Amino acid sequence: MQYRDFGRTGWKVSEIGFGAWQIGGQWGRVDDAASIRTLLHAFDKGINFVDTAELYGAGHSETVIGQALRQWRGDKVYVATKAQPTVWPAPDDPAPPVRGRFPDWHLRANVEASLRRLGVERIDLYQLHSWGPRGHVELDWLETLNDLRTEGKIDQIGISLRDNQPGEGVAAARLGLVASQHVIFNLFEQPPRDALFPAAKASGTAIIARVPLDSGSLVGTWTEGSYTAFEAGSQPHQMFRGDRFDQTLRRVEALKADVAPFYPSLAEAAMRFVLAHDAVSLLIPGMQTPEEVDMNIRYSDGAAFPKALMDRVPHHAWVRNFYR
Repeated sequence: MQYRDFGRTGWKVSEIGFGAWQIGGQWGRVDDAASIRTLLHAFDKGINFVDTAELYGAGHSETVIGQALRQWRGDKVYVATKAQPTVWPAPDDPAPPVRGRFPDWHLRANVEASLRRLGVERIDLYQLHSWGPRGHVELDWLETLNDLRTEGKIDQIGISLRDNQPGEGVAAARLGLVASQHVIFNLFEQPPRDALFPAAKASGTAIIARVPLDSGSLVGTWTEGSYTAFEAGSQPHQMFRGDRFDQTLRRVEALKADVAPFYPSLAEAAMRFVLAHDAVSLLIPGMQTPEEVDMNIRYSDGAAFPKALMDRVPHHAWVRNFYR
């Protein structure tokens, strides 16, 4: 396992982290005992960062992580979680307010609830779930979170950017306002490279790259008719409804053609593409089995991404919002 600096925090984190949305139950039925075994296997293999949220299964993901942490006897595991706003912004609102959506009472209640579910004395990274473009000037949330740091309830502060809106984090990155930013970045969703990554590098802001495998499409195993395997009501069933699955599959097949001369699988190309960017502190694929852990961590070997393929990558950029 390769390790990277987590921005300016002084932490060394595994460049492959554990994305824990799936173990909350919103991606289909889960077995908590199996999730705990998978987490412990990930920790044993050197993964030392797990990302969750209040939203993931209404706290269930946090609870399962807490059970795994109580069984773990190895090295430090950094735990990141998130507070959802009192009102979620509408996906088509170009400038939702941040002021008033993370009030003092709300943040304090949510921190205490997350501490109980996780079974820890302090949350390593506490993130605001769903950022807005004026969050760097509407700062009522920051005073409370700084007070919680002083009280020893949280260590570092981060933000999670809205789906497909990496530009909303640029001002905060330039200011070094928070320790980290959580953003969608993969072979389709490439805009963070334009302005966010340079600003984050300049200020020492850590970047957490989420959905590096595009919620499963970039694993490269889909075929016509695979949509019917998604459990009704689950996140992928909702996300890829209508003609979205077929649109995605066509683009996946085009990507495979470009990747084939360089890598044996699309999944390997997708993971290594994200790792090729030094602004990224870690990426956080979802993992539900020890076998998926092993598949993901084998790409953490420091190998370079081929320049000839990197030159072809912009051709496949595809910005869309299937995540809500």
